[in-house]
This record gives sequence, structure tokens and C-alpha cells, in this order.
Amino acid sequence: MNLPNKLTIARVIAVPFFIVAFLLEWYLPAFLIFVIASFTDFLDGKIARDRGLVTNFGKIMDPLADKILVYSAFCLFVESGVVPGWMLIVILAREFAVAGMRTVAASEGIVIAAGMSGKIKTVLQMLTVPILILGSGYYESILMPAGNVVLWASLIATVYSGAEYIIQNKKVFSM
Repeated sequence: MNLPNKLTIARVIAVPFFIVAFLLEWYLPAFLIFVIASFTDFLDGKIARDRGLVTNFGKIMDPLADKILVYSAFCLFVESGVVPGWMLIVILAREFAVAGMRTVAASEGIVIAAGMSGKIKTVLQMLTVPILILGSGYYESILMPAGNVVLWASLIATVYSGAEYIIQNKKVFSM
């Protein structure tokens, strides 16, 4: 297994540690775990592209690891009352719709690459989480309003990127 794939696996392994730290209200460790795990997303992609180490495992597991990390945080935020449940439903609905379309396309031998709007969505979500983590435990009056702005931006980017994805790949519906 190459280094980028090990970093992807490390991101998945970090998730239970992140969850436990957050549930124990150890917000600073939860923040650090999330930020370091998020950084591995940037790092594994850069290493894989720069060194020619892109693998099918990485193509599938890298975005899945991102989703496991980010959406576990959103679930914790719903449980703690920081994020309304309907926002998580919208976010997950987009993810399931896109994953379903990709699966249908793949069954026909078509690979649909991630678009720029989807990458922006991921970055905004990965920015939202650490702000909301710190806002949950420290500087709430400053960080929670900022976190809510980024949360709404990530929600808008999620809906936009999902709509764009569906429109650009509508041929999948006729397969």
C-alpha cells in the first residue's frame, strides 16, 4: 500500500478518536484531530498526483474517507443542537444522489469526475467543522456566528454542486 492510501486509511481511523473527543467535550483535541485528518486529504492527493501514485483504491476511498470524517462531525453537531437536522438531511441527500448516479454511470463504464463546485463544497464543509467545534467550547459568541455563515455557504455550495452534477450528467437517467 502506498503512502497516499495509508494517509486515506489514517483519516478513517482518526474518526472514532474525533467522535470520542467531541462527545467528551474535549473540543481542542477534537479540533486538532479533525484539522490533521482534513490535512491528510490535501496531502494524500498532492503526493498521489506528484509521484504518480494514483490508484483505484485511492479514487474510491479518498472521497469516502472525507465523507466519513465530515459527516460524522455534522451528525455530532445535530446531536448537540449546533446544526439543524434538516441541513444534514439536505447534505446527505445530495451525497446519496451523486453516489447513486456515479454507481449507475460506472456500471456503464462511465467515470464521472468531481467538478470544481463539489471541491468547493468539500472545502467549505471542512472549514465549517473546525469553526463549529471551537465555537462549541470556546469563544462561542465570536465563532458560532462565523461558523453559521460558513455552514450556510457550505449548504448553498452543496445544493448548487448537486444540481450542477445532476444537470451535467442527466444522461445517466436514461441508462
